[in-house]
This record gives sequence, structure tokens and C-alpha cells, in this order.
Amino acid sequence: MFTNILIPVDGSTTALSAVGKAAGLAKTFGSSVTVLYVIDPYPFTGVGADFAYGQSQYMTAASAEANAALDAAKQALNEAGIDKVITKLGEGHAIHEGIIRAAKEVAADLIVMGSHGRKGLEKLVLGSVTQRVLGVSDIPVLVVRE
Repeated sequence: MFTNILIPVDGSTTALSAVGKAAGLAKTFGSSVTVLYVIDPYPFTGVGADFAYGQSQYMTAASAEANAALDAAKQALNEAGIDKVITKLGEGHAIHEGIIRAAKEVAADLIVMGSHGRKGLEKLVLGSVTQRVLGVSDIPVLVVRE
């Protein structure tokens, strides 16, 4: 039923829960899996030499964090017996747009992602990547809550 499952991760335990659920589905359907981490390449606004230096430091740290999250997810999938795993580092100023773009690029037919379950003011202030993906995705999205 599902040939390619996309799992966006952010290094959280909620994302690892989504990896576990996706592993079960991938085993059942013989699916390949793409694990995605999206980095916002332009989190700062400003100009000048100080900005460029800050941007470089940010990208180095963000890439290290992304690679650690991707490696952990791939390891969990491999331990679950899933061999067809691709890791992908994406970029997007709006994380949900990076997820949707990647889903199209890899021809995913299912997105499995975690939700932190924020409510009220916290959700209003921090937003919800999962909610935004649900709002614009044209393929099924399985939301895993911790």
C-alpha cells in the first residue's frame, strides 16, 4: 500500500516515536523510508560581517544537530529490520514547506511525523509544523503523539 514513507525528524523523543511507528508500517508493506531533517538556512535578519560569521556558526551547529538526528533515526530503523533507508537534509525557511517539498522530491506516499501536542498559548506562539503539514499535504499524514 505504501511504497515510500517520509519521516521528518527534529531530534526529539516524539520524532523517534514516529520513527518506530513508521518502521512497523515499512515492515508490513515492504516500504522504503526517507528520513528528513529540515534546517532553516536563514534564521537571522541583519547585515554586515558579524551577521555572516553568526550564520556560519549557526549552519555548522544546525548541520551537526541534523546529522545526529538523522543517524539516530536510521539506526533505529536498521535495528527494526528496515534496510531501505535514505537520509535527507532539507532546507526551508518554513519547515512545513521543506517537508512538503521533500515529500514530492522523493515521491513519498505517506508522511509519518510526531506532534508535540502543544495547546493554547504555547501552540499559538510556537506554531505547529504538524498542523501546517496536515493543512497543505496532498498525501496521507500519520501523526504520532507521545
